[in-house]
Amino acid sequence: MIKEKPIIYVISDSLGETAEFVARAAASQFNGAGVEFRRIPYVSDEEHLIEIIEEASQYNSLIAYTLVLEDLKHFLEVEAAKRNVPTVDILGPMMKGVHKLTGYEPRREPGLLHKLDDDYFRKIEAIEFAVKYDDGKDPRGIIYADIVLIGVSRTSKTPLCMYLAHKRIKAANIPLVPEVSPPEELYNLSKNKVVGLTIKPHLLNEIRQERLKTLGLVSNADYASMERILAELDYAETIMKRVGCPVIDVSNKAVEETASKILQIFYRGDNGVK
Repeated sequence: MIKEKPIIYVISDSLGETAEFVARAAASQFNGAGVEFRRIPYVSDEEHLIEIIEEASQYNSLIAYTLVLEDLKHFLEVEAAKRNVPTVDILGPMMKGVHKLTGYEPRREPGLLHKLDDDYFRKIEAIEFAVKYDDGKDPRGIIYADIVLIGVSRTSKTPLCMYLAHKRIKAANIPLVPEVSPPEELYNLSKNKVVGLTIKPHLLNEIRQERLKTLGLVSNADYASMERILAELDYAETIMKRVGCPVIDVSNKAVEETASKILQIFYRGDNGVK
């Protein structure tokens, strides 16, 4: 039985990011059209292709693909046609165009884009770094970080580190809690390598209360009390002054906006208070 909901199967002999991006861009011109995307990366043999094609044939679907091996492409086209599954070769036309332009033959080696793209590997490395050294789990990592974020709980330290990682910046973060002294390494770092994050007390109070509700805890817990919040912010300010780092107020700021200020500090050596 054919389902009404349209599905685009994205098949690649590498990650499939390119094919999915193009497919989503096309679907966006139809306001998404209720399309579901199913990406299948690292497809390298006919048996795997048959499984995907058989599944796709049971739905209202098409197959978008980036396969560089001619035999695999031909097999996909033939088997999909047998089952009346439409296909779109995303990479092929551009490869033909480049071949005609340059006169060179393509290498037809899967995953070359990522192998040649140093930025890609730097991004992956930065993401792994952010995960490993998140929330002070291993404070030794701060000496290897490009940027170290410090601040009290719920000042967007983790989302900022992940955002910066996608910009290929290795970011670690240290939570500032009055009962726990920050690692001594923090005080030996360059001032422009550390960025303090602060927030308006009333806003932090609202954020923490919502966090407690999400966790199913009582909203009047010490974690969200104004007295506790003021004490934490005062303590954090003391640490930031001792470090001598620039400070950004994240109140009502989107992660992208705060990250932009952090990157200004990182690239320009701007150590002013933001």
